[in-house]
Amino acid sequence: MQVAIVLLIIALLILLWQGVTEQAMRVLKERAGSPYDERGPRIAKGATVTIIVLIVAFMASPRKWFEPPPPMVATYTADSLWAGMDTALIDHIGGEREELVRYGRELIRNTAFYLGPQGIIAKQTNGMNCQNCHLDAGTRPWGNNYSAVWSTYPKFRERSGATETVVKRINDCFERSLNGTAIDSTSREMQALLAYMQWLGTGVDTGKKPKGSGLAELKFMDLAADTVHGEAIYTAKCASCHKEDGAGVRASNGLTYQYPPLWGENSYNIGAGLFRLSRFAGYVKNNMPQGVTWESPQLTDEEAWDVAAYVNSRQRPDRDLSADWPNIAGKPVDHPFGPYADSIPEIQHKFGPFGPIAEAKAKAKKK
Repeated sequence: MQVAIVLLIIALLILLWQGVTEQAMRVLKERAGSPYDERGPRIAKGATVTIIVLIVAFMASPRKWFEPPPPMVATYTADSLWAGMDTALIDHIGGEREELVRYGRELIRNTAFYLGPQGIIAKQTNGMNCQNCHLDAGTRPWGNNYSAVWSTYPKFRERSGATETVVKRINDCFERSLNGTAIDSTSREMQALLAYMQWLGTGVDTGKKPKGSGLAELKFMDLAADTVHGEAIYTAKCASCHKEDGAGVRASNGLTYQYPPLWGENSYNIGAGLFRLSRFAGYVKNNMPQGVTWESPQLTDEEAWDVAAYVNSRQRPDRDLSADWPNIAGKPVDHPFGPYADSIPEIQHKFGPFGPIAEAKAKAKKK
């Protein structure tokens, strides 16, 4: 549009110049007693007027007439890898919903700027960003992404013993992974997060989970995870970013983290999903150290289990979990706190081996 305005101004100046020069030539010809031929100037002015009319018509036309069509929206089958929505599509949503989707994505990427300890909207989280756990704003395959959120919620969850909405699930993250407080379900921030997750779920059928959703599930080891070996892996492959004390590195603005804390007072609390060993191991296997992908992982399965055990053995914020898992038989094999429906000790539920626990759960279901 700016180019069109510049061209219109130039065309108007040319038309003005043509008028002035035509009048000057007419006077000169009359003084010289020569006839003045108006055909040439008339044609030139007509061409300029035509150009001006075309420019004005272009400026008044709907923008969509001259824009390329939006990128195609992917649909997913059981064998197609979910790789996130094309962010260029946001520009084609339009209206209030486009603003909400864009704001929702921004909140995922820079949560602490808006809602952290020094947030410009509210102060209710530990300073981490949603993106610290849900990589690439929740779009990376096996990067704890949001691909199946909208297609599978509302759904019953054993942890709460109730059917949960997306609002409840989001606030669980705020209270556990961000070790903060729930946000108002009617707030613009919650509406933006919902709009973004709904948009990300475009093309995913209700009740379906596309390939690449969530986290990888690693095969159980025959032995317990080794925190001593895990510490060595952490020192060699993780400490350069997350630091020896696990405190992470703050971003230059001081409001968020460039590399998030993995333990300590500013990290996720004991109620977070990543405090379960299988979730953390699946997370680091395909995503850490920084730069690796599910196609070219750097850690072996054993190293992923062991570094997960080390990180989750460190001190972190507490949380009252007394209302969780009202049906203790529904606890996952690696939930680190009793009581349990089996007689297997708590230490094994925390560090494994998990195979015998899974077998005990399967036998109990058959009874």
